[in-house]
Amino acid sequence: MKLKKGVLIVLDGIDGTGKTTQAKRLLEALRSRGWDAVYFREPSDSKWGLAIKRKAGVAGSLSPKEELDLFLKDRKENVRDNIKPALAKKKAIVCDRYYFSTIAYQGARGIDPEMIRVQNESFAAMPDLVFILDIPPEKGLARIEISREKMDLHFEKEDYLAKVREIFRSFRGKNIHHIDASRSEDATYQDIEKIVFPYLESIARESPPEP
Repeated sequence: MKLKKGVLIVLDGIDGTGKTTQAKRLLEALRSRGWDAVYFREPSDSKWGLAIKRKAGVAGSLSPKEELDLFLKDRKENVRDNIKPALAKKKAIVCDRYYFSTIAYQGARGIDPEMIRVQNESFAAMPDLVFILDIPPEKGLARIEISREKMDLHFEKEDYLAKVREIFRSFRGKNIHHIDASRSEDATYQDIEKIVFPYLESIARESPPEP
């Protein structure tokens, strides 16, 4: 089936939730079922995104304001060059992190979350479905320690991630779904899939249900 409009699906949450694994698994499932799907992630590979990745491993290298500025510049480029063109082509987009991460992570560093939301929504494409994957910080960090040789000194601290998690858990909306990611990969994915595919089928029929 073909979509009547582009659909933006976002997976977000603190590090260690497995969102990249889930995003790529969803992408593969979409393509295997015949949907025209693409994958983007943030930070992107723009010069702004690469600067974020380079500096993230150095504690204190960026002030909260400088960090926010880089994320906004990176997202504007990603929205302009990737997300909006894919939506115009009526593709299903799987986005690994989006502006919800900026609200949560920079909000936990002391910047007003509402101000961050307003700044982003002034230019960002609005997502159709948002999955906030939730896990206790200590469990997420344990997963990261197993899978990575070097931890991100800036973002991956338990007390900081606890604040980030609380902001993520505060997000509400008809299109926002909170998923318990402390379970197995399969159980988490099944909760995502049972929402995504009926929604896409409804878009293909023109009249979407409530997300």
